[in-house]
Amino acid sequence: MDTTTIAAPGPTREPDGDPSGGQVLRPARTFARWSVRHGLAALILARSARKGDLMSRLLRDAAVREDPYDLFEQLRARGRLVPSALGSVTTTHAVVQDVLRSEHFGVGFDRSDLPRPLRMALQFGEDVDAAGVVDPPSMLVIDPPDHTRFRRLVSRAFTPRAISAFEPMIERTTTALLDRLEQQDGTVDLVEQWAAQLPVLVIAELLGVPVARKEEFLWWGAAAAATLDPGLPWRRYVEAERALRALHRFLRGHFARLRREPGDDLVSRLVGLPEEESLTERELHATVMLLLGAGFETTVNLLGNAVVALDAHRDQWETLAADPSRWDNAVEEVLRWDSPVQITGRTAQEGAEVDGRPIPPGQRVTVLLGAANRDPDVFADPARFDITRANAREHLAFSAGIHYCLGAGLARLEAVVAMRLLTERFPKLRVAGRPTRRDLHVLRGFEHLPVTLR
Repeated sequence: MDTTTIAAPGPTREPDGDPSGGQVLRPARTFARWSVRHGLAALILARSARKGDLMSRLLRDAAVREDPYDLFEQLRARGRLVPSALGSVTTTHAVVQDVLRSEHFGVGFDRSDLPRPLRMALQFGEDVDAAGVVDPPSMLVIDPPDHTRFRRLVSRAFTPRAISAFEPMIERTTTALLDRLEQQDGTVDLVEQWAAQLPVLVIAELLGVPVARKEEFLWWGAAAAATLDPGLPWRRYVEAERALRALHRFLRGHFARLRREPGDDLVSRLVGLPEEESLTERELHATVMLLLGAGFETTVNLLGNAVVALDAHRDQWETLAADPSRWDNAVEEVLRWDSPVQITGRTAQEGAEVDGRPIPPGQRVTVLLGAANRDPDVFADPARFDITRANAREHLAFSAGIHYCLGAGLARLEAVVAMRLLTERFPKLRVAGRPTRRDLHVLRGFEHLPVTLR
């Protein structure tokens, strides 16, 4: 497989030749979409942060983004369910798990509850070519029965047997990437040259997309990831929308090609479904877009977080190098200690309650996965990084309930194989200088990770 070096995922990086055509269509509609989805949220969060609202600080303060864990503990000290500018928020493992598993909470929300001007703005701004992973019918934001139907169609590609079949390919690809690294001297960016490349090559194989376009996949993935954060600045939103438009254009051509020349990949199966099971064009776009973006974004973050955590705990790096059988549990501890996905949320439906308290329908409950994974009621000495932790796998880094991450098994396998081979090839690897965090709040990872290999 081609493992030509690709660009690291960045907030504004785009491929040479800008496949989006360099413009956003219908700028008035773009502004309407941004105003309702991000501009208004930015105003509310900024004002609430100035008044001391901790959840707003979490989503607006760059210093808190770098290290959110002290703020998590401040929220934990205020109780199991804390009011905030964006509804209620919880840091408690048991409460988070109950909310994520409850049939009385959903991921969608009813637009009819919005004030009329906001509903009109959303309707005016509707544009399927600008839709992202946070727009219906993406599985991230729809509830049963549609969610059940979409998940059933794609879940067969993520069974344990299907995932294990990828292990030889993951080993070959990782080895090829490490061979390239071995030819270099001095400081290298481990995200750009390793952590970003492996997951995008794996997901390209799974979805049957041409690896020659992997630089664009990273651009598209970064755009999709950015739209998860509330309150995006205008220019950042425009950049994300340009990438999303380019992705929709690519998918239209990709689907047409696979209808003519189907392969044995997941997307070929989706576009070739019999009429009674077939997805609409919009459903196809939403499903494949989510699989493409989510298929590598979380894993890129997981790999970078693992290297930094283990470099800071060198004794545990050495333990793993000497005993690779410990890697499975070590990856679980990385997922717990510095979760690639930090925040998610649910909307209350009829009959919802949290910790014995009724929650009105339509109210949002934000669950802090990164905080729940450091709950002292579940994890002893939770701020301590320990690859031998017996219950590390009790983390909620991949969510829970019907929206549990489909690709969790694949991400785990990639991390175990990639980290094992990295430590075997470069046992003296060290972080060199200060890694750069991505400027996101929902997803937590590194944009640049300078290391010395020897």
